[in-house]
Amino acid sequence: MAECTYCGCPVEAHEPVFLSETPDGKPTAQFCNYGCLSAHIDDADLTTGTACEWSPTG
Repeated sequence: MAECTYCGCPVEAHEPVFLSETPDGKPTAQFCNYGCLSAHIDDADLTTGTACEWSPTG
C-alpha cells in the first residue's frame, strides 16, 4: 500500500488524492484525502510567491 506523503497512513484506506507531474503519469505524491493535501501545502508554504498579481483596474 502507498503511504500518504503528509501523514504516512495507507492512502487506499481513505479517499486518496494522487498528484503527478511526470510525463508517464506516475504519482509523485499521494495523500489520504484533501485535508492532508491542504495541510501539506500549508506546512511546506507552497503558495508563497506562486500567485499572479491581480488588480481590479487591469
